[in-house]
Amino acid sequence: MIRLRPRRSVALLALACAALAPVAFAAPPGEISPASVPTAASNTLSVTARTAAAKEFAGRWGPYVAKTYGVDMRTWARRMAPTFVRADADNIRTALAKPTFEEASLALDGQVLDAAGKATIARLKSTPMSSQAVRSASATLLGSLNSDLVYTPVAPCRIVDTRSTAAGVIAANSTRSFVGINASNFTGQGGSATNCGTSGLNATALALNVTAVSPSIAGYATVYPYGTTQPGTASINYAAGEVVNNGIIAQIPNPLSSFDFTIYSFAQAHYVVDIVGYFAPPVATALQCQDTANTTVANIAVGGTANATAPACASGYTQTATNCETSSWSMPIVFSHAGTCSAKNNDSTPQDLRASRTCCRVPGR
Repeated sequence: MIRLRPRRSVALLALACAALAPVAFAAPPGEISPASVPTAASNTLSVTARTAAAKEFAGRWGPYVAKTYGVDMRTWARRMAPTFVRADADNIRTALAKPTFEEASLALDGQVLDAAGKATIARLKSTPMSSQAVRSASATLLGSLNSDLVYTPVAPCRIVDTRSTAAGVIAANSTRSFVGINASNFTGQGGSATNCGTSGLNATALALNVTAVSPSIAGYATVYPYGTTQPGTASINYAAGEVVNNGIIAQIPNPLSSFDFTIYSFAQAHYVVDIVGYFAPPVATALQCQDTANTTVANIAVGGTANATAPACASGYTQTATNCETSSWSMPIVFSHAGTCSAKNNDSTPQDLRASRTCCRVPGR
């Protein structure tokens, strides 16, 4: 097994990522498979291979991160270096083949998006670094994949339609701010009369479909967090009179403010916005637990001993506790483990011994 020195490997990867040109390439999804990253069934990667993987990953997603999150591409690439030092080799290979940034980021940490759009653990493999090296690398990491936001899709719902508001079009070279979540309804913005399923959300970013309708001249629109400086990037580019749509990940203020996002319009135009999902900090999921039926050993003679083994857990459940019970205070439990209970009857009359298991699972697994 190859052991990487944390300082040397982090430095090499950081230099490799930082060496990217200001405008990196953007390969089409599914075409990321650098020859320098071994594809054999091995859980190790050399420093050279990890450096190549880091450059490939940063080059593919750097422009997306810069445009979507407003983060300098080189700064982000340097922050990713410790992640590639500690990441499992198979997880790196998987991440390089993912078609979206969110899926690729999760894959680096051994996670996937399930059918419901929730992040779930795909595998937990040993890392080709010592735990001390991992701690050393992680100490310099300004953003951890372990704290990544969880994406939750929602049924597409209209939250903005300026065509249905008194304010009407957004004037040329001006802005208008909107609420994206936690509203009782969105009728004031021309949207749904419902809350679109967003009531009580603690979201950090919103997945939006934004449509520019019949702009007066060619130009662009920018969607950005309310109360922040307008970035010099475009979320949508359009020609005069077009109806143009684009999917946007819009960060929202934290803590929440009076509005969530702002739209700047270069040209006079109407705008329609539908929410399709949101990103929020992960929330611990409570286990779903149940007790099995009792196995009862009845009429244990005075002075006698007995063992009772509880029924097995149902398929998909894992035992978390052994439950033992006797019918007398004078019949103590002398052994309890893995669903088996043992006791001796010190009472003056026959007694019973019962055993069950507490079995748990993660809901939906």
